[in-house]
Parts: sequence; structure tokens; C-alpha cells
Amino acid sequence: MNRTAVASPRLRPAGHSVLRPGRASFLVHRRASLVAVVLAVLLLAAVVAYLCVGESFVSPGSVVDVLLGRPSPDTFVVGTLRLPRLTVGLLAGLAFGVAGALIQTVARNPLASPDIIGVTHGAGAATVAAMSFGLVGYTALPYVSVAGGLAAALLVYAFAWRRGLHASRFVLIGIGVSVALGSLTQLFLTKGDFLVAQQAKVWLTGSLNSRGYDDAAPLATALLLAIPATLWAARAQRGASLDDDTAASLGIRLDRVRLGLTALGVVLASLATGACGPVDFVALLAPQIARRLSRTPQTPLLASALTGALVVVVADLLARRLFSPVELPVGVLTAAVGAPYLMWLIARGRSRSGGTS
Repeated sequence: MNRTAVASPRLRPAGHSVLRPGRASFLVHRRASLVAVVLAVLLLAAVVAYLCVGESFVSPGSVVDVLLGRPSPDTFVVGTLRLPRLTVGLLAGLAFGVAGALIQTVARNPLASPDIIGVTHGAGAATVAAMSFGLVGYTALPYVSVAGGLAAALLVYAFAWRRGLHASRFVLIGIGVSVALGSLTQLFLTKGDFLVAQQAKVWLTGSLNSRGYDDAAPLATALLLAIPATLWAARAQRGASLDDDTAASLGIRLDRVRLGLTALGVVLASLATGACGPVDFVALLAPQIARRLSRTPQTPLLASALTGALVVVVADLLARRLFSPVELPVGVLTAAVGAPYLMWLIARGRSRSGGTS
């Protein structure tokens, strides 16, 4: 029945095309595809600008030479100083964008994102505890972040579940868990070694300074392994956005779908947090920007990922250069943009509820 609906032009939603890789079939929104192409071009331009601009300017030609492995006098500046940091930021932005889209789909609320509902705070608390008390080595920190993020998500999910997952309760309980975990993180900072605590404070602001390929490797591996799950999530989003009664009438096991989407989002957000710290509001902003540009019923995952990467790369470029020679953590700039947007979302929600009451 589903294949017939997809294949029949009469039953196909307006503005969609059908993609058939092998025996599978996917509905592709044409505007969302165009938006993804434009975002990819903008991201490529931002990457080139990132590698060119710094304390010393490097020409685009020299950047291309370095990327292709050709001899260049700028190999150290581009290949050793800028490219590893860019790689971490790029991968983290992709992960935050997808994670935010999945969490907002499950919660059916634009206010829901990993940093709002406690996921990144759980990852941050676990990582700061491991750093402050020397519990594990540096290479194990990304996995500690995943464990902390999963624990926080399970806590929120358990408290929010009341014969179903209510969106508003999910967000409110997540905010409460975030506050509690933030207090726990501050406690760890005061009890641990002073010098390590200072490093942890910088990490908590979300910083790409001194990040390298060792930080990018676990995140790159996770993103590659998550491609099949992300393809499944792109199809499962349509069912997850339905109410419980409608999903049950269509035979969709909504609880399992929501749990799978949440687990994927939590793992990606936690790994991104472990790589560069909790870069706040990227996971909140990216899906909303992508959805408004694409004008799709569900949040487009590819556009969200590209938007997240674009936001992180541009924000870190500005953080490096706006107050040079002082370098700001990238999380400071994303918070400066994201916090007003969050307040606007809350005010907009109140005005709508006031108008309908």
C-alpha cells in the first residue's frame, strides 16, 4: 500500500519527487533539496574563508594546494593550525543540526533541543567530572559524554512518560533536569583540581581552540555509522509527527519510533559535546532555520545538518577575528544569537496561546 502511494503521481504530495535507490523508495521534497544545495554552496564558501582568514591571510589558491597535498609555504598555517580545528567544528555542527531536528520532531516543539532538555548538560556534567577527578584518559572523554547524555535523556524520558510522551511535559522536565545538572557541574568544578577546573570551564563555554583530528575521529566515525539510521529517521519522521490515535490507526508503533529517534539524536549531540564542549543553541537554531527555508511539514535532516555546520563554522570564524588578538569561544557567539531567538520563541508561543484563549 505504501509503495503504491509513493509510486502513484495522483497520491504523491505536491512539490515532491520519488527517489528509488535499489528496491527502496523515498519521497524527496524539491524545495528542500534546492535549499540543501544552496546551503552546501554557502558552507563551502565559509570553509574557504575560514582557511584563508586569520592572523595571516592565505590566498584561496594556496588553500587548494594544501588541501590537494601540493607543496606550499602555507602548509603549516592551513594544514596544521586551521584545518584540524575546522574539521571538528564542521562535524560538530552536522551532528548538532541532526540531533536538534530529531529531538524537535519527537517533542513536536521548537523549544526542544539537546541543550534545552538536558542532554548536553548531562554530557557536560559527566565530562567535567571525568576531567576534574581524573577518572579516565583524554581519549575516553567522548564516550563519557555519550554516557552522560544518554543518562540525562533517560531521566527526562522516564519523568515525562505518563501513558505517552506529552510534548510540553517533555520540554519542562528537560529544562528542570538541565538546571539540576548545571548545578552538579559547578559542584564538580569546585571539588576538582584547580588547573583542570579552569580548563573545564573553558570547555564548558564550547571552544574549538586546540581541537585536532583526535577529537574529530570519534565524531566522524559516529556520523558515518549513523548514515543508515539517519535514512531511517528521515522516513520515520512522518509517523513521529502524528498524534497517538492517528499513528495507532495506521499501525505505527509510535513509542518505538520516538525512542529510536531520541536515541540517535542523543548520541550525536553527546559526541559533538564531547568533541568541542556544549556549543549552545546550534541544535535549537539549525532545524528551525532549515524548516523555515524549506517550508516542509517535517524538519529536513540534511538541511538541518548543513545549517548546523554553517552556523558553527561562521561563528568560530567570527570568534577568532572579531576581537583579535583576543579569541572568543565559539559557544559565546552562538549563545549571543541563540538566547534572543529562544526568548522570541517563548514570547511568540505566549502570544499565540493568549490569542486563542
